[in-house]
Amino acid sequence: MTWSLVSKSVEETVSVGKKLGTLLQGGDFVALQGELGAGKTQLAKGIAEGLGVDPSIPVTSPTYTLLNVYSGRLPFYHFDLYRLHGGQDLLDLGFDEYFHGDGICLVEWAERLQEMLPDDYLLITMSHVGDDCRSLSFTSSGSRGEQLIRLLMDDDNEKMF
Repeated sequence: MTWSLVSKSVEETVSVGKKLGTLLQGGDFVALQGELGAGKTQLAKGIAEGLGVDPSIPVTSPTYTLLNVYSGRLPFYHFDLYRLHGGQDLLDLGFDEYFHGDGICLVEWAERLQEMLPDDYLLITMSHVGDDCRSLSFTSSGSRGEQLIRLLMDDDNEKMF
């Protein structure tokens, strides 16, 4: 299942993330793809907000550390794989154990994980469609990913923004 929407501002992108964060459950995996500056980290900020991460804690892209861990109603594992060459690098670092835990995994540059993606996940592909506008395309892999899209679609019909 695939569904798309256009965000017209950073605030709208954060709002989409916040709604998604309220829907996520332990063990959910969100894969993010998109060029630099597409809004992946802004979406992650919204997800953290929806998960109840303390708003005084800055949510940043872990480009150099590879992983930031945040505490909310569930542990939030925010990966950035921009500097990695493939999934084997994560295996070598032992990060794959996070992918099958009770927290939420969000992976920026998830295309570098193709062979390690779980069976059930939500893929969000982001792209520029104007100065402040971003296209967000949601694609499910498995029943949980599909359920998350349906919940987001229902909320969009009730004016998510």
